[in-house]
Amino acid sequence: MSAQSLFDLTGRRCLITGSSQGIGFALARGLSQAGAALVLNGRNRERLARAAETLRNENATVHELAFDATDHSAVKAAVDDFEQNTGPIDILINNAGLQHRRPLEEFDPDDFAFLMKTNINSVFSVGQAVAKHMIGRGRGKIVNICSVQSALARPGIAPYTASKGAVANLTKGMATDWAKHGLQINGLAPGYFKTELTEALVADEAFTAWLTNRTPAGRWGNVEELVGAAVFLSADASSFVNGHILYVDGGITACL
Repeated sequence: MSAQSLFDLTGRRCLITGSSQGIGFALARGLSQAGAALVLNGRNRERLARAAETLRNENATVHELAFDATDHSAVKAAVDDFEQNTGPIDILINNAGLQHRRPLEEFDPDDFAFLMKTNINSVFSVGQAVAKHMIGRGRGKIVNICSVQSALARPGIAPYTASKGAVANLTKGMATDWAKHGLQINGLAPGYFKTELTEALVADEAFTAWLTNRTPAGRWGNVEELVGAAVFLSADASSFVNGHILYVDGGITACL
């Protein structure tokens, strides 16, 4: 096998949750360029359709699979139906998630529960539904989107930090249980990237000054810079990589 073919995703089908915008959409575009057929997911059907149309106009092969990643029964039904009537899901990228900023002493318990449900339960529900089919085939790739907050904390986002720490450890648990079945399950942990969801932070001069001083690379990341790591973890190149959390963060977790 040539070095180039190790990163070729031709013939693979990839489900990416929360892929109608932001990091999920950027990863979808990048994996398509590496040869993968896409299964876009989101709760908002109109936004999902617009994202799919954009990628089809770039010659991507795109399926749309609208479901709420926090609804365990709906997830299982959607995945089982897709597997039976369309074909196998070879790669899963668990990207769906949210952020909610508030001092911990003021954090509403309902907001806490919803954040945990979105950021952790979805990884379990979609991961389990897809893995059951992968296990039967003896192969599969799962990439869980973690965060620098899987390892570090900042003021005002303690529940998010807890959720992303849980995703990192759930990733290790998935690998521990499922590697023997031929699956590779790893985490991709972005640092601070420019997306639709971080526009306010990018525009905040004080925060951007803090970030660029704190990050060895001295800048925000661009979402396209996550694609190489995602392709690696989705491809044959990572066939003996399991339970690993790959930080793509400009060096922020490497230094004080």
